[in-house]
Amino acid sequence: MKIEPPKDTQIILGQSHFIKTVEDIYEAMVNSVPNIKFGIGFCESSGECLVRVDGTDEELKESAAKNALKLGCGHSFIIFMRGAYPINVLNSIKRVPEVVNIYAATANPLEVVIAETEQGRGILGVIDGLKPKGIEDEEGVKWRKELLRKIGYKR
Repeated sequence: MKIEPPKDTQIILGQSHFIKTVEDIYEAMVNSVPNIKFGIGFCESSGECLVRVDGTDEELKESAAKNALKLGCGHSFIIFMRGAYPINVLNSIKRVPEVVNIYAATANPLEVVIAETEQGRGILGVIDGLKPKGIEDEEGVKWRKELLRKIGYKR
């Protein structure tokens, strides 16, 4: 299943174990990056089995909800965000007590491999981006190092 994010967004896809996830991920996001724009869609897998939604941006909330419903895998969550990278929030999300697994944190095209049984659906894995076209050469190393310094991740 292809994830269909809004333009210019980063994606985090994960799994948790409790309805409290939505509020705790919200807190992790806003405490990590001031003024971050994001939406969370969380697939509740017991009780009413609804997609629970939160965030700071209506477009991203709506898109996260639609993609989570299409995904339909128990206790999975998807976050779409702008104005930050996964590296800015990932450790905070991993520290949320309910979070069990992170499948992807990317801006690449993302496909989710799903299994379905009589009970429900589950995520088997992800396809994150495209396959390699070769091995970096000296020019590639130079470009990578310059990029990381330009965007402030290395000095």
